[in-house]
Amino acid sequence: MVAAAGGIALTIVLAAVAGLALLSRRRAVRAVSRVYVEVFRGTSEVVQLFWIFFVLPALVGYQIIPLGAGILVLGLNHGAYGAEIVRGAVQAVPRAQYEGSLALSLSPYDRMTRVILPQALVEMLPPFNNLFIQLLKSTALLSLVVVDEVVRQGQLLVPNLGVGETLTIYLVELVIFLLLGLGITAVMRLLERRAAARLGRTPVTRARVGEPA
Repeated sequence: MVAAAGGIALTIVLAAVAGLALLSRRRAVRAVSRVYVEVFRGTSEVVQLFWIFFVLPALVGYQIIPLGAGILVLGLNHGAYGAEIVRGAVQAVPRAQYEGSLALSLSPYDRMTRVILPQALVEMLPPFNNLFIQLLKSTALLSLVVVDEVVRQGQLLVPNLGVGETLTIYLVELVIFLLLGLGITAVMRLLERRAAARLGRTPVTRARVGEPA
């Protein structure tokens, strides 16, 4: 799933940049980031896909390849949601940690990279797990612009098959998405445990955050 992998990578970058920009002391930086977040959270992912694949080339005179358009939409859309995750996680770090880093005379960069972000990362990983799974499922939309992903391949086979074979194709697609989702969860849970262990913490479990076990 090249589209999913590319979308996740772009989501991570955009979420980190936009999320930290939302916390900037400069009003202009916060405003630009807020506009990006609200536009891509508040509009349809399908409409975004059509704009980038069909409308944007007409405006700039350059045709984006279907896979590139798909990765761009996945990253931009989910990066907007991820920005709020980053912002919330950073703000959730206890104020005492900021004050302690100031008392140690750490530079703003060292405060963020050595004190704040390592603690915020533990809080970010569980919601990012959900976000990446949602991104994986959103790759099905890319069949609308002829990206050769799982759903598109199934659609190409279905017209030539009977009812039994068609059901099998859809079942295989279901299993593929399920296995990929489980793989993402396994990786994220491992990262969560390692990030928590570095801080001497226990990772947040479903029971602790009020979700059903």
